[in-house]
Parts: sequence; C-alpha cells; structure tokens
Amino acid sequence: MTEAARVRSWVERPSKPRYVPPPGAVDAHCHVFGPMAEFPFSPKAKYHPEDAGPETLFALRDHLGFSRNVIVQASCHGTDNRATLNAIARSQGKARGIAVVDPAISDAELDSLHAGGIRGVRFNFLKRLVDDAPKDRFLEVARRIGRLGWHVVVYFEADILDELRPFLEAIPVPVVIDHMGRPDVGQGPDGPDMKGFRRLLDSREDVWFKATCPDRLSPQGEPYDDFVVAVRPLVEDYPNRVLWGTDWPHPNMEHRIPDDGGLVDVIPRIAVSEALQRQLLVDNPMRLYWPDEA
Repeated sequence: MTEAARVRSWVERPSKPRYVPPPGAVDAHCHVFGPMAEFPFSPKAKYHPEDAGPETLFALRDHLGFSRNVIVQASCHGTDNRATLNAIARSQGKARGIAVVDPAISDAELDSLHAGGIRGVRFNFLKRLVDDAPKDRFLEVARRIGRLGWHVVVYFEADILDELRPFLEAIPVPVVIDHMGRPDVGQGPDGPDMKGFRRLLDSREDVWFKATCPDRLSPQGEPYDDFVVAVRPLVEDYPNRVLWGTDWPHPNMEHRIPDDGGLVDVIPRIAVSEALQRQLLVDNPMRLYWPDEA
C-alpha cells in the first residue's frame, strides 16, 4: 500500500474550543491509527488511513482541555489490538481501551489485555466495516469477560435496532451503545429512531450510550442544531449513563472533516448545567473505566 493511497480524516490544526471542560474530563471515544510501519492494518480493512498515533492524540487531548482518553480499537486494525495497547502504555495511566477480539480468544489473552488497560470489547454490526458479526459467538465472549468487570460496546445503525434487541437483551454485562445507534437526528427528539432507542435504554438499567458524532449524524452540519435538539433531552433524561468523545481521528470522514474544537463546543449545548457536564465528562467515564479512582 502506498502512502498516497491512504487518507486523512482529521484537521491538522483544530480550533481552540470556547468551552472549557471541567478538571479531569475524559474523551471517552477516540482511536489511533498505526503507525502502520509498526502496527500494520488488517488484510480485511475497509479503509486505510494515514498514521494518527498516540503523540498526536495526546496533544489534541491537551489542546482541547481534557485529561484522559478511552481509546476504541479501530476496525482497520481488526483484532490486532497492539496499536491501541501501545497508545495506552504511552499515556502514563491517562488512557484505557476497548478491544476487538476474535471470539476464540483465550482467557490468558483476555487477562493480558486487561493488564494492558483494556476494559471492554466492541461488537461492530456496520456492514460497510465488517464482513461477519456472529451473534452467538459474541454472546459467548460477553459471558467470559464478566469476571474481569468489563462491558460490551455495540456499534450499529438505527435501522437494525429491532433486529438486535434479543441479542442486546442477552448480553450479561453492561452495554455501551456507540453514537446512540446512529439515529436520524433530523427526526427530532420524538422521532421514531429516538423513541426506539429510549425503549432500549428503558429495558435495562445498565445500558449506557455515547452522545457523540454530530458531524456524522447531523444532516444540517455545523453548528449541528438538529443534533442538539434531538440529543439534549436524552442527556437530561439519562444523566448517569451517558458518555462523550471526539471520535478522533474521525474514521471515514475524509470528505466531511470536522473541527474538534467545534465538536467540544457542542457539549454545553447538550449538557446545559455544570452538574450535567461533570456527569457526562468526569463522573460517568471514571465510574466505568477508572472505578478505583472514581
């Protein structure tokens, strides 16, 4: 693969946000890419990004006013979690991670991931990113990670939520839904996608969600007013189960690259009080990823 064939999906000089996060704030959804020379992409990768390594991620963290990161294994690296583990190891204790694993992974390998800072596994149901999502084998993995105190992160689009409900209900550990299951925020807070997602949140008290990605979900684009109108009530109604993250370096967004400073400035519009902002950015992610410090 030539360097010219790889794409950049992030701005190189993000603006400084007007909003100042509270001390200890956590960017609870971000990724690293490579460096590819050290951590090659999966042969099954659907996209081939430029390197976006830990030094750049941590510089962005400091620029935006955050203190910690939760690094989610990027699909371009498949089930080889070395790039994520490398970033965690270089974070000086300021990062945790979410892995993507082969269902045949051994208990010893899970223990090794835990020692490296991994605190959950991600199941991806986006057909454009993965070729196979075996629900039965995923459930077996979910049962095996309970002893570690981990949770499951699930990524899907709103049109398959009803199909996934039995699977989600069967997961025996806490569940975190990436990007709220990608609802059509243009429908507003009372549209069918949000109503369906609320039914999921009401079905069990250990389902969390990430109020993330206005850049992906807003048909209007900046300043993401439609996202704010649809998501603010969700944040207010489920304040103890919501997380936030940049999604840097914004996989597959090379044609609509967001400014990370602008994304941070959406936070006080969906979490309008200092108490809600602290829950969203500090209390909730600390409870999930650094429970010994929460």
